[in-house]
Amino acid sequence: MAFLTPFFLFGLLAAAIPIAIHLIRKEKPPKMVFSSLRFLKNTSKKLILFQKIQQWLLLLLRAGLIALLVFAFARPLFDSSIASLVDAQPHSSVILVDSSMSMRYADRFERAKTQALNLLDTLSAGDEVAVIAFDNATVSVRELSTDLEGARTFIQGLNEPTYEITRYMPALRLANDLLESARHESRRIHLISDYQASGMGNDDSGWMMSPGVAFDPIDVGEGATRNLLLTDVRSPDQLIENQEEYEILARVRSTGSLHLDNAQVSLILDGVETTQVQVSLEEASESVVRLPAVFATAGTHQGEIRVGSDEFSVDNSYYFTVDVTPKIRVLVINGEPSENWYEDEAHWMSLAVGGTTESPFVLTSVTSREFLPASLSEQDVVVLLNAGSDLSTTQVGAIRDYVSDGGSLFLAPGDRVNGGQFNQLFADFSPASLSESIRLRGSDYLLIADIDRRHPILLPLGGEWGVRFEGYWAVDAAADADVLMQFDNSRPAFIERPYGQGNVLMFASALDTEWNNLPLQGLFLPFVHESIRYLAQATSKERAYRIGSLIDLSSVANGPLSVTGPSGEPLPLNQSGNTLIPQVIGFLTVEGPQEPVFYAVNADPEESNLAKIAPSALQDQITNPETAPVQSPDVQTQALMTEIEGPQRVWWWILLVVMLLLLLETRIANTTHR
Repeated sequence: MAFLTPFFLFGLLAAAIPIAIHLIRKEKPPKMVFSSLRFLKNTSKKLILFQKIQQWLLLLLRAGLIALLVFAFARPLFDSSIASLVDAQPHSSVILVDSSMSMRYADRFERAKTQALNLLDTLSAGDEVAVIAFDNATVSVRELSTDLEGARTFIQGLNEPTYEITRYMPALRLANDLLESARHESRRIHLISDYQASGMGNDDSGWMMSPGVAFDPIDVGEGATRNLLLTDVRSPDQLIENQEEYEILARVRSTGSLHLDNAQVSLILDGVETTQVQVSLEEASESVVRLPAVFATAGTHQGEIRVGSDEFSVDNSYYFTVDVTPKIRVLVINGEPSENWYEDEAHWMSLAVGGTTESPFVLTSVTSREFLPASLSEQDVVVLLNAGSDLSTTQVGAIRDYVSDGGSLFLAPGDRVNGGQFNQLFADFSPASLSESIRLRGSDYLLIADIDRRHPILLPLGGEWGVRFEGYWAVDAAADADVLMQFDNSRPAFIERPYGQGNVLMFASALDTEWNNLPLQGLFLPFVHESIRYLAQATSKERAYRIGSLIDLSSVANGPLSVTGPSGEPLPLNQSGNTLIPQVIGFLTVEGPQEPVFYAVNADPEESNLAKIAPSALQDQITNPETAPVQSPDVQTQALMTEIEGPQRVWWWILLVVMLLLLLETRIANTTHR
């Protein structure tokens, strides 16, 4: 038995009122003095007993009337299945647990797991549930199952949050897809998260859940937040040995809902703290910090910029690497030397490459006759300026072997080069064969019309090339060569060809002012520098990577590689064996046949922005308008009980009995004599 309005059952206490009145009004027989008892008539004992029975019956009737009235107002329901009304409709549920980096703030993730376990407590046998841990993708999934204890074990075993950013939509889509195969009609998605605003991403697809799927947001990110973040760090990628002090710039910002007025910033190089600066944020939410640093020795240096402690320490450090390299050794073979600087072929190259102590290059210039093949082993890059056809087969053979073994060669043929002899000597490894030397007449000139802007040499130079070419070599690119630039007559201007383990570049004009005005242009110096750096493979890896980005290890993948994380834990490589997607913050160590290489990995700054979105806003966006509002289990139970109680109308019959008993009570009360 159950009651639709059980609150009225407190009225049963009123049944004690008739009993109290009966006991209070009970009269004791009065004592009277008579001279003689012979004139009094004896009362029958049966009459006395009958009157007592009438009084007790009257008492019970009055108490019963009150009790029946209380039962009538409480509306009793007699149904053998009432105990299972709460679980009358089985459910299919998916519990989404946010495992992104922002859930590392305070105890959010532990609270999220507690909330997930509490949801399991509300389910009953026959209900099915799936559990998904997510960040910007799926971290782990437990499919729909009626094994509630298995789901509990899965939730308890969830690892700590990742370092990835938050994205709600992929997880919601997956949960919706899982519910497509659910066995029950009542379907619901529970999203447990801190509801970080950036988790919405740029999704404007207008996606909504399927009709009939309800959404239950559970917010574990309540309360104020305090956070300091290094939003931008400017550190060098690569330095030359013995260079003077360098200045590292870092931008510090207070990103929490509660502003922090001060921050302490430290610079740590190779595990040793070298600089500490106190930063005031009282007048602005961010400030730029200048940190002096000296990288004295060659090799890879590990750097860390650390901001003072707050309530979200996971983003308090920014990691980077700086490669300090010896100067690049460049050998220039000058095919047209002259005592007059304006006629010397290597003059402009010397101005661009050497000339100062801070130059990253060491240039050695020799003529074709002075060139000794044995000197190649000491060089990083060899440059042939208006030379090649005047070299001996022994000299060319040495250059070929040098390139095949990993050396680099830059060719810039000029007017003194014999095309036929050049092709015969360099056919095996030249990017192109020389067809014809062309000198335009009058005021005619060619321009660069097509550039491979993605190439590492040309990417930093931009796309505007206003160089006028009055002379050039018409060349035919080799089948395995790449044309990086073309003249506006569609002839190749800049060509690259790999050979063995080395690389060869050809510029189809001169690098002096005899055939063009390139040396007089502002991009001459960066063009030469980028070309030599590229050939010397001096363009180092990025100074810092972000979580989830792709790290290309091909430059060190000359054999089997092993990667370890900041704590020495082994990390898996991708299937290719020479790429890696980092999942932890700090320094990764890649070991192979050569010296270990270090890669710095940082969190995405987006995840450090703890601004929130209202859960109702997400709910309104993804709830299908065809989905009827879902009532709570208590409301559903009450509705079912009302529906079952309707046709029974037990309280009507109780009131009818009350009326009859009231008449009986009146009759008995009028006939009772004390």
